[in-house]
Amino acid sequence: MSKLLYIQASPRGERSYCIRTADAFIDAYKKEHPDDQIVTLNVFDEKIPAFEGFTIQAKYAIMHGKDHTKEQLKAWQNVEKLIEQFKSADKYVLAVPMWNFSIPYRLKLYIDNLVQPSYTFTYSQEKGYEGLAGGKPVLVVYSRGGQYEAGSGAEVWDLQKKYVELILGFIGFTDIKSVIVEPTLQSGPDTAQEKLTEAIKQAKKIAVDF
Repeated sequence: MSKLLYIQASPRGERSYCIRTADAFIDAYKKEHPDDQIVTLNVFDEKIPAFEGFTIQAKYAIMHGKDHTKEQLKAWQNVEKLIEQFKSADKYVLAVPMWNFSIPYRLKLYIDNLVQPSYTFTYSQEKGYEGLAGGKPVLVVYSRGGQYEAGSGAEVWDLQKKYVELILGFIGFTDIKSVIVEPTLQSGPDTAQEKLTEAIKQAKKIAVDF
């Protein structure tokens, strides 16, 4: 039995195009893998440590080889719990909307907790940076109000997919699949529904062998 971690990065629930598409993937996945465990985490509902105070002090204590104070250790244990939850999964699905050409701030905070030296990446002068959390499949479902297709000229504004794939690659992921729902606003509701239908069909197809 595998564990799939489903990370939702929108507060809009079923009104979110990326969540609706990812939900369709999950439904299809369950039919193909009925014994697998699905853990759903919405970053807007999850209690994610803010990187300030004792938490940031604890991180730099690690980086400088110093012992934690009691307060730093307590704060850092909350970060470790989040990392352990993430690393314990065998497969991942992310539903990520575009906000101001990038990703929602709560997802960025979640990532800032995950990406920690000796936990999800390491560094040496001989090998440089190496990811410690990869070797597992990831599907990222993106939604955008506009359209940022490669070759259109608008792709330079896409700091959403570029960043997500960069940071996942940084911590070791190489098997990264994506489904994009676009445009959800720019060309009106009929086009948005058409693109949603296409994305759901694509997501269900990926679910078969995921």
